[in-house]
Amino acid sequence: MSTDTGGADGAGTDGVPEKAPGFEKALRLLEYAEIMNRVAACSLSGEAAALLREERPRGDAEEVAEMKEAVSAIAARFESGDEEPRGGLPSIGFLLPRLDVEGAVLEPDEAWAIGIFVERGEAVKKWLGNTRPALPGAEASGAAAGSGKEPPWAPLPDCTAAAAAVFRILDRDGNIRDLPELRAIRRKIQNLHAELENSVTRYTAGEETRRMLQSTLPSQRDGRTVLAVKANFRGRIRGIVHEVSSSGQTVFVEPEEAVGKNNELLIERRNLELEISKLMRGLTERLAEHRENLGAFHRGIVGLECLRARARYSRDTGGRFAGESEAPAEVLVLKQARHPLLGKGAVPIDLALDGNTRTVIITGPNTGGKTVALKTAGLFALMNQSGLALPAAEGTILPVFDGVYADIGDEQSIGQSLSTFSAHIANIADIAARATGRSLVLLDELGSGTDPEEGSAIAMAVLDFLIAKNARLIVTTHHGILKNYGHTREKVENASVEFDADTLSPTYRIVMGVPGESHAVDIAARRGLAEDIVKRARSYLAEERSDVSALIRGLKEKHLKLDAAAQKSQAEELRLREERRRADLKELRLRQKETELRQNAAGRLRALLAESRKTLENLVREVREGELDREKTLRVKDFLSGLARTVEAEDAALEAEERDLAEAVRNINGAGDGSAAGPAPGRAGALVPGAEVLAGERRRRGVLVRQEKKDSWVVEIGSLKISFPERELVPLGPSKNGDAFSGGPSAPGGPRADWDADLAASPGALFEIRLLGMRLPDALESLRRQIDAAALSGLKEFSVIHGKGDGILQKGIHDYLRNDPAVADYYFSRPELGGFGRTEVVLR
Repeated sequence: MSTDTGGADGAGTDGVPEKAPGFEKALRLLEYAEIMNRVAACSLSGEAAALLREERPRGDAEEVAEMKEAVSAIAARFESGDEEPRGGLPSIGFLLPRLDVEGAVLEPDEAWAIGIFVERGEAVKKWLGNTRPALPGAEASGAAAGSGKEPPWAPLPDCTAAAAAVFRILDRDGNIRDLPELRAIRRKIQNLHAELENSVTRYTAGEETRRMLQSTLPSQRDGRTVLAVKANFRGRIRGIVHEVSSSGQTVFVEPEEAVGKNNELLIERRNLELEISKLMRGLTERLAEHRENLGAFHRGIVGLECLRARARYSRDTGGRFAGESEAPAEVLVLKQARHPLLGKGAVPIDLALDGNTRTVIITGPNTGGKTVALKTAGLFALMNQSGLALPAAEGTILPVFDGVYADIGDEQSIGQSLSTFSAHIANIADIAARATGRSLVLLDELGSGTDPEEGSAIAMAVLDFLIAKNARLIVTTHHGILKNYGHTREKVENASVEFDADTLSPTYRIVMGVPGESHAVDIAARRGLAEDIVKRARSYLAEERSDVSALIRGLKEKHLKLDAAAQKSQAEELRLREERRRADLKELRLRQKETELRQNAAGRLRALLAESRKTLENLVREVREGELDREKTLRVKDFLSGLARTVEAEDAALEAEERDLAEAVRNINGAGDGSAAGPAPGRAGALVPGAEVLAGERRRRGVLVRQEKKDSWVVEIGSLKISFPERELVPLGPSKNGDAFSGGPSAPGGPRADWDADLAASPGALFEIRLLGMRLPDALESLRRQIDAAALSGLKEFSVIHGKGDGILQKGIHDYLRNDPAVADYYFSRPELGGFGRTEVVLR
C-alpha cells in the first residue's frame, strides 16, 4: 500500500509503505495519524498503542479482508454480555531478550510484569474463546459457521506454567511472598529492630536525655539507627557521629548501645538480599525455559490487543465495515459518510463511482465542502485498509487500493522558492508518475494558482493522462471548462456541492450528475464585502457571462425536480400499498363478523333442533299412549330428518367459509413480503395422543388426550380438558412419548427453531413472539403481522421477546407500539418472566 503526495520511495514489505518523507506528508494531509492516535487510546497495552501509532494501511486485499473479519468478530464479542477483561497489559518486550543472557537475573517488578502479562493475556484469550471471524456485513450465524478459519488468537501457546512460577515467589502486588527460605531471616531482622528500638528508647524516654535531642524520633543514616542530638550536648551521649546538619545545630549520633545491633541488622539485611537474589535467579532460569513460548505469546497478545483496540474504536464510533469491491468493476460507494474528525457536526455525504465511472469532478462554492469530501474519501480508504469500521451507512463499498495519492491545500515554500502553482505541479508530476490502475488520486483545486486558461489546459491534460492509466480520480475545481470536460468525456461524471439560494449558504450535500456554480459574488456579499463593490462585480459578470451558468441552473433544477418526483412516487406507492392492505383487512374483518353471526345463528338452530326433538318425543309418547298409526310415525321421522339435514348443511357451509377466511388471511399476511400463501405450519404433522398442539382460535398450547369422534379431539390445556374440532388444531411437533427436539427451543438449526421460523410467517396469532437476533426492520415487520393476526383472531394480549443487548431492538419495538393505533398498552414483563428483555402487549 502506498499513500503519497509525492517524493516517497516504494512501499515496504507486506504491502506496508516505508516511512518516506512524502508518505508521512500524505498521512498528515489526510489526518490519518489522528485517527490512529484515537485507536491507540482504546488500547490497554503501551506496546500495542505504540504499534498502532506506527501503523500503515495494508495494500493486499486478502490481508485487509482477514483483518476486518478478525476485528468484526471481536466487535461482535462485545455484544455477547460476557464481561470483557479490562486489565492493563504491562510492557515486557524489552525484558524477554534478557532471558537469553546467561547469568541474567530479573528484578521482582520485572518478573511480576511478565506474570501479569501472561495472566491477563490468558484472560483475554479465554474471553474470546472459539469466537470465529465473521465476514463484514454477513449474518453472524452463517459467516462464523462457514468461514472455516481459525481465529488469529487460537494458535497462541499456553504460558500459564510461566505465570505460575512467577506467582509462587511474588504476590499479585509484586511483593516477595513469605517463603520458608526467607521467614527465619525476616524474623531475626524484626527482632533486631525491636532491640534497637528498646536501646534508643532510654534516650527518648528519659527527662534528662530528651532535652539533649532535637527530635525524639530516631533517624536513619546509611541504614543505621541514629539520634538527632543538639550540638552543644554531643559529648553527653557516647557513640559514633555519622553526620552534622548544614546549620551545625544538629549532630546525628549512633549510641554505643546501638552499634552492635546495627551491625547485626546490616548483616541480616544482606543475607536477605542474597537469598532473594538466589530466588530470583532460579525464577529467571525457569522463565528462560519458556523463552520461545513467551516470545510467541507476547507477539500474539500485543497483536490481538491491536485488533481489540480497532474493534473498540469501531464500536465506540458506531461505524460499519465497508463492503468489498472486486476487480474488474471495483465500485466505490460512500453512503451517508461522515468525516470521523468532524464529530457530530459532520454532514453526511453520498458519493458513487461505479464500474463505468472512474472520475468525478466536483464543483461548487467555496466553503461548500468539496475539500472535506476529498479528505473523507481518502481517509475512508486508509481506514478501511487498516481494518477499521467507517462512520457511514450500510451499503458503503470500497476497493483495496495499491496507492492513495493526494494534492490538497497550499504547499507554497519560500525556502524552496516554490510558489503555490509550482508546489501543486511538483506534487501532481510525482502522482502522475506513481499512479496505477488500482490507485485512488485526490486533486484539490486542479489547475488553480495560474492563468485560468492555461491552468484549465494543464488540468485537462493531467486528467487525460490519469484516465488513460485507469486510475480512480476525485477532483475539485472552479474552472468552468472542466465542467464541460466532465460532461463530454466517457467514464467521467460531474458532481456539485449544493447551495441554498435562499440563505446564500452551502448545504454541504453532494449532488451527483450536475455541475455546480461557484457563487463567489453571493458569498463575498454575505461575508461583508461593500455593497458598491458587489454591485460592480455583478455588472461585470452580467456583461461577460455566457449561458453556461443558466444551463447549469436549469440542469440542477431539473435534477432536483426528478429526485422530488421519484421520492413522491415512491411514497405514493407505499401509501397505496398500505391502503390496499388495510382495505383487505377491513374486508376480512367484515367477513369474520359475518361468519361469527352465522355461527350464532347455527347455534340457535341447534338449540331449536334440540328443543324440537324434545317436543316431538313428547308428542310421540302421547301418540303411543293414544292411537298410533304408521302415517303419524312417518311424518314425525320425516320432520326430524329434514331438520337435521338443514343443520348439517348449515355447518358444512360454515366450515367452508372458515377455510376460505383462513386462506385469505394467509394471503394478506404473505403480501407484505411477497411470499406465497401455503398451508398452516405443522398441518402435515400427525394428530396422535400426547402430541402438542395449538388449539382453537386463540391458539392456546395444549396436549392431545384422545380422539373423541372422527373429526374431534379432547385437548388438555392446563388443568382443563376441552373438545375441539380437528380443523382448529395445529400440531407443534412429535408427541411427548416420542423423540424430543434436539435443537431445543432456541438452538439454531434445530426442529424447534425451524418451527419458530415457520410460525413467524404464519397467519395465526401467537401468545409469544420471539424477535431475538433479528434486524430492526425485519423485527418490526414480524410484529406488524402479529398485531394484524391477533386482531383477526381476537387475541387481546401477547408477549414480545426482544432481549436487552444495546437496547436498539427494544427501543424500536416500543416506538412502533407507541404509534400503532391498535395497541392499547404495553409494559415490561415481571422479572421472573424476562424483565426488560420481554414486553407484554395489550390490544384495543
